[in-house]
Amino acid sequence: MTNHVPTIDIANPSGTEVDALDTACRDHGFFLLTGHGLDPLIERTFAEGAKFFDADRQTKESIRRTETRPLGYNDRELTKRLRDHKEVFDFIDPERPGDYNQWPAGLAEYRETLTEFFDAFADLAVRTTNLVLATLGLEGDQAAAYQGSRTSSTVRLNRYAVGDPVPADERDDLASLGDVALGHHTDPGILTLLLQDNVGGLQADSRDHGWIDIEPQPGTIVVNLADSLQVWTNDQYRAAIHRVKPMTTTTRMSIPFFFNPPSDAVIEPIDHLAGGSPKYRAFTWKEFMGARNADNYADLGEADTQIANYALTS
Repeated sequence: MTNHVPTIDIANPSGTEVDALDTACRDHGFFLLTGHGLDPLIERTFAEGAKFFDADRQTKESIRRTETRPLGYNDRELTKRLRDHKEVFDFIDPERPGDYNQWPAGLAEYRETLTEFFDAFADLAVRTTNLVLATLGLEGDQAAAYQGSRTSSTVRLNRYAVGDPVPADERDDLASLGDVALGHHTDPGILTLLLQDNVGGLQADSRDHGWIDIEPQPGTIVVNLADSLQVWTNDQYRAAIHRVKPMTTTTRMSIPFFFNPPSDAVIEPIDHLAGGSPKYRAFTWKEFMGARNADNYADLGEADTQIANYALTS
């Protein structure tokens, strides 16, 4: 365990590991996975991501995200009304019907590798969710009722810059750059599977220890719990509040797989865990994500929607 972040063998978790997972999920919402068998794929995915971010400006601009085409490249996203220090590439399930994803030209193995990555991490996300639910005593039919969907899940490739990622001649009228590379926030879905390179900078807010480092560990996948799972567990488990420190000498790459509820899901506390005293009213995933995404392209003058907006008053 590093800085109170346990490592769990997803292939064969021990009782001690499960106990440590439970403690971490109640405190800060982070743990690490080993035993996943995906190291070769992870290496290829990082290599393809580096090729994309190193590509010329025209290649990236040709697939820039817009309000009507919300997947692809962006270098000016906001968190807490401030610009992040990063470039991103977003895509959804490549098997989903429809023309949603934008793929860069001239990178022969990029789409193929990321499709393979999506398939493998969608499967791993299901296994990881079931492990978390089982730790809470939910298995079989009970656990089956609370699952994510690959068709509503997304992948993001991040490259954190040293300084401002936007060229100087394009910064007029943009929101201010944040004091940190990525401001503190929670993810909206069930959980996130995150790959990070060896640079470091990811931090989690621990109830007991303040800001702690999620240090890179070779061969591990970072897991952080997200908002929907906190609601399901009626605050027994905590959506991970996390941030990324500014890069000072070198860029950093990370690749999160955001495992989300089905698009038509109703999010509310699980009866078995609420004990007759739910802390949240029911809301739909579609409603929540619509509110969370509203300020992706402009500062709307207020903080984005959080699960606290759906909390019941006692």
